[in-house]
Amino acid sequence: MSELMARLDKVVMQTYGRTPIMLVRGEGCRVYDEGGREYLDFVAGIAVCALGHAHPKLVAAVCEQMGRLTHVSNLYYTAPQVAVAEKLVDSSFADRVFFCNSGAEANEGAIKLARAYAKKTGRPGAFWVICMERSFHGRTLATLSATGQDKIKKGFEPVVEGFMHAPFGDLDAVEVLLDETIAAVLVEPILGEGGVVIPADDYLPGLRDLCDRTGALLMFDEIQTGLGRTGRLWGHEHWSVFPDVMTLAKGLAGGLPMGAVLATEKAASALGPGMHATTFGAGPVVCAAAGVVLEELIDHGLIEHAARMGETLRRGLEELQSSFPRRIQEVRGKGLLCAVELVGPGAGVVQAMVERGFLVNCTQENVLRFLPPLIVTEVEIEALLGVLPEVL
Repeated sequence: MSELMARLDKVVMQTYGRTPIMLVRGEGCRVYDEGGREYLDFVAGIAVCALGHAHPKLVAAVCEQMGRLTHVSNLYYTAPQVAVAEKLVDSSFADRVFFCNSGAEANEGAIKLARAYAKKTGRPGAFWVICMERSFHGRTLATLSATGQDKIKKGFEPVVEGFMHAPFGDLDAVEVLLDETIAAVLVEPILGEGGVVIPADDYLPGLRDLCDRTGALLMFDEIQTGLGRTGRLWGHEHWSVFPDVMTLAKGLAGGLPMGAVLATEKAASALGPGMHATTFGAGPVVCAAAGVVLEELIDHGLIEHAARMGETLRRGLEELQSSFPRRIQEVRGKGLLCAVELVGPGAGVVQAMVERGFLVNCTQENVLRFLPPLIVTEVEIEALLGVLPEVL
């Protein structure tokens, strides 16, 4: 194992702080290293493996499609893409979908759409996008510029022009910035990388009202909060408010790279032939995977299961907080997007959990984030909760 890791470190750019374990296979909510040691996975590829690892239906669909047709590009029609597009439209506010390969690409597409829409609607000077402090929208030059965290931008200055930031949850701050130069407001319904921060109940509806008054598009980044992660199909459903544009990725194809931009007919009409494109977006294989994910979520009750398991996890974490009031500052979350804000750094906790056979994630240096596959069971959650007191 150490030899393989050393070989990789010698030839791969050093852009990741990797945990020193070599994973070789997975099944359900468990992954295994090359020595056969088992780990319960409460990271799920950072909210990607919605159906867990090696899900039989997912494996069968991908293998069958690989044997039939792998890739032809969007110069031609393919049946798997039709099915996924229709399913997304039928289950959301949207009328149109653009497919891509990642969350950053989805947000890039949404930003381009906002600028094109402003020009089409007679506001050629409107190109600014209001984003939120502590947000995360991607690592490309445009999306890191949209991101509201200075550490993401460091070393890549000058950032791309066209983004301004307001404190997350502060409607008054957004209202001050909104004028004829604003093309859109881009916001995560719940901050993910920003520490699983949930807004007040009037926040997203308030943003909807502000955008309606000014003509700016309201764009929700649901890359982490969408697709059942919060116990609803879309995170914004918790507040009964709908955007003009929504971006998706992560769990959409259950572990294969896929992103999407969803939009109303009015917003989507701003992009015509040749204005935006991708080579790999919505190829037959990833669409076969996405079809299985959406079927499990919408038709087979996985969203409801995720909501129940999220309640179990959050209640357990809240009980843990009462036992460790000096160690745990706050418990936050909806569905299976849960977090514990620690008093002090969390890196040591993450490492101690790995040593005990559990994979968890730390963001913002002191926020433990729990993002298990949506198929996680109560037994597996209780196993996690049983180990955390010892580690703390």
